[in-house]
Amino acid sequence: MKNPKVANRYAKALFDYAGEHNQIELVREELQNIIQVLKENHELQLVLNSPVIAPAKKHAIFSQIFAKDLSDITFQFLGVIIKKKREPAIESICTEYIKLYNQKHNIKVATLTTAQPLSAELSEKIRKILEEQTQATIQVKQVVDPEILGGILIKFDDNYIDASVLTKINKLRQEFAHNIYQVNY
Repeated sequence: MKNPKVANRYAKALFDYAGEHNQIELVREELQNIIQVLKENHELQLVLNSPVIAPAKKHAIFSQIFAKDLSDITFQFLGVIIKKKREPAIESICTEYIKLYNQKHNIKVATLTTAQPLSAELSEKIRKILEEQTQATIQVKQVVDPEILGGILIKFDDNYIDASVLTKINKLRQEFAHNIYQVNY
């Protein structure tokens, strides 16, 4: 989305409205499901982003897909988004809502990037260490990237811990490139 302020405003409005009706948790779960559906369905994203398709048609499509699975609050909110022609921002609005939820409940999402999938035991140990360090509840998101060769990258909030083999190799390359004792080796 080009304007993240719009996503933040709509997400905050939905968060406040859901709070008034004691349905913050339910709305969060529904929005997570919507994000998942949008990520899995490229055609639906094309429909949402198309300026040619009328808002009424988009609303009908959303009704067929989500009406039976969403609460009134979430469904009506999506209707408002479509009516205001902000449907390309639905995914970012959902993401901003989840961020607001996480802030309110002191939940941080840590992304663990490894060359091989982590065992559940090791992932749990890392989660507990991060929880002790941050005094927050940590949700672990695992990413497998064989290009880091080994080790681990941990990202959460503004923190970035790089203990990857690739980074260590690159540091050694830089050290050897600037070795003043062996200029012509």
